[in-house]
Parts: sequence; structure tokens; C-alpha cells
Amino acid sequence: MPSSEELSRLLDPVNTVLLTVECQQGVVGPDSALPELAREARSSGALANVARLVAAAHESGIQVIHAVAERRPDGRGASRNARLFRVAERLPVQQLTGTTAVRVAPPIEVAEKDFVVRRLHGLSPLQGTDVDALLRNLGCRTLIVTGVSANVAVPNAVFDAVNRGYTAVVPTDAIAGVPSDYTSAMIRNTLALVATLATTDELLGCLRRPRRAGPG
Repeated sequence: MPSSEELSRLLDPVNTVLLTVECQQGVVGPDSALPELAREARSSGALANVARLVAAAHESGIQVIHAVAERRPDGRGASRNARLFRVAERLPVQQLTGTTAVRVAPPIEVAEKDFVVRRLHGLSPLQGTDVDALLRNLGCRTLIVTGVSANVAVPNAVFDAVNRGYTAVVPTDAIAGVPSDYTSAMIRNTLALVATLATTDELLGCLRRPRRAGPG
């Protein structure tokens, strides 16, 4: 874990962006297509911690991007080249464009200045979406990655961020996957090798810390 000084340097609001990954009602809400994942996201406190980080980002001026996965009702353009996609087609709850399933889930609040980026294909919030272009236009250097799942989309986001030259920061208690012990294994054996790890409270301490004024 980095020192608070190191973490504060990484989290300069001018060039930091907070990304929430698939924190949508059809994934982590009460009527989720993936009830085991939804239960884990809530019972572990991960979803509540995402909401705390989003609120702090709004207060501190850090840009927030919500990455949502959805599909058209006719399925056009959707990926079918992995078992995960084919299983998703048969789930009783579908992440259909324009439905409540693809709205960001409470208790996360979406501010007017937030971006909501929707993808119709693939596994990654960055690959083939508007997220990377937005990050570059925003001057992002540090990307905080939160949300679900630690099995697929979160590590995809971290890898893609690192491959594109961003510093990835992962709040270890603001991501979730299934089974419950898989998340800690993913963090310890994979994400620790490529991302800066911290707890939600550590990040909040940095985000709420007054910044020194630059030379005037």
C-alpha cells in the first residue's frame, strides 16, 4: 500500500478520474440478472463504498465516469464470441437500452457533470468505447477503478488503463466478484502487480485533504 503522501500525489483532482464499472440496476440492483454478484456487491459493502467515493469525487471536483453495459432489444452489434455473452442472452433480466436495468444503481448518485458511457459489445469499459478519448480530453493521468465484477470487467478496465499509459488505482473494498473469496485472490495475485491499491477510507482521506496552493 502506498503512503498517504504518495496517494495524495496520485489523486490530484485536476488529472484524476473515477470510473464506476457496471454499477447498474440490472447487475447490482435488487432485480439483478446476476443475483449472486448483486448480493456480494451489497453484503461486502463494495457498492456502498463506490457510492461514498462518487460522493467525495463530486465534492472534490474529480470527474466521474459511469461505464454501463447494455444491449439493443434486437441484439444487433452484441458480442457472441464467448460463453459469457451467450449465457447473458438467456438470462431472465436483460440489460436493454432504455430500461431501468441500465440505470446507475442506488445508492450511487449521478451528478449532471458526470459522464455515462454505454457499450454494446465486448468485455471492457475502455476498449471500443468513448472512455479512453474522454480520459485523454480530460487530461487524466490517474484512473480510479471501482465496481463489478472482479472476475471480468474490473481487471479488463485496469489492464486497458495501464496499457494506455494511465496509472490505475483500485480501492480494494469498492470492487466485488464471485465467489466472495475470488476478489481477494484477484487483488493479491493480479491487480497488485499492475495497480496502486488502497482502501476506500484511505482514498477518502486523500480526497478530503485540503490541497496546498501552488506558487502564486
